[in-house]
Amino acid sequence: MSQNLPKLTPEMLIPRMGEYIVQKELITEDQLHQALAYQQEKNAMGEHCLLGQALMDLKMLDRDSLDEVVTEQIIQLRSALQSANRNLEQRVKERTSDLNEALQRLSELNQMKANFVANISHELRTPLTHIKGYLELMVTESLGNISNEQRHALQVTQRATAKLEGIIEDLIMFSLASRGEMSMKLDKVNIRRLVTLSAKSASPKAEERGVQVLVSAKENIPSVQADAEKIGWVISQLLDNGIKFTPSGGSVVISLKEEGRNLILLSVTDTGIGIPPNRMKEIFEPFHQLDGSSTRHFGGTGLGLSLVRQIIEAHGSLLDAQSVEGKGSTFKFPLLAVSD
Repeated sequence: MSQNLPKLTPEMLIPRMGEYIVQKELITEDQLHQALAYQQEKNAMGEHCLLGQALMDLKMLDRDSLDEVVTEQIIQLRSALQSANRNLEQRVKERTSDLNEALQRLSELNQMKANFVANISHELRTPLTHIKGYLELMVTESLGNISNEQRHALQVTQRATAKLEGIIEDLIMFSLASRGEMSMKLDKVNIRRLVTLSAKSASPKAEERGVQVLVSAKENIPSVQADAEKIGWVISQLLDNGIKFTPSGGSVVISLKEEGRNLILLSVTDTGIGIPPNRMKEIFEPFHQLDGSSTRHFGGTGLGLSLVRQIIEAHGSLLDAQSVEGKGSTFKFPLLAVSD
């Protein structure tokens, strides 16, 4: 088949050559039409014929003139291509510069946000400590006797204060993580004990919502290398998240199992409302709620899962999230096992 293909010539690379020859007044419009008709006849007969050959066959143009025209157009095309390349390179440089400036500005804004969050959080922490202290003094009647109604009101205030304290601590941790200043104290951790304590702490809230919290782990599960405080926080967040989005009668199961000889897989599975597939990535965005309306049913700052993922990644691990809308979600990650 390749034997039937015409030989590549410079003329084939020249677009609209006929118009160019007419512009140079080497031929007239009528002669161009005659040459094009002649070319079509030749091609119809199976004889490949270029416009330049047709012009020479019809004695309208000689070989030297044709070669000169082809050379001129090739030079012009090369010059145009070089100019286009220079313009493109300049545009790429300008666009790259714009993107770098935007990236730098975004980085500065993120730093400003992290600093602002850190400063505000630390400023809130001090007065909150005083509020907690005086509430404790009043509840324990160190400042005088109180009625049952007053005690109840103070206890409600204590719970609200504890919730506010948790939000402030989350904000401080987020600001540290955003600035790359979150320190890790890796040590051997009895992960089964940590999971059991976390489940026990989450039980009162679960009971209020009619949700069961279950632990599935062998007695002799190996310890792991981790920052006990931060992994404990991660477990509590995942449990709290599962409880919050699971309706009454449902359950949240936290399990530990060995993966090979060196890993312990920790997973938290709930029977909650689940997450739409097209919105899975959103759950890890800081300060983001899937239901962003003012009438949303579920509270929170939107920091929990974002911080969970950052802490897990700081352990050299990865958080895997799976969910089926209307059936529930599973969050799991492996930790390095260590010998007891």
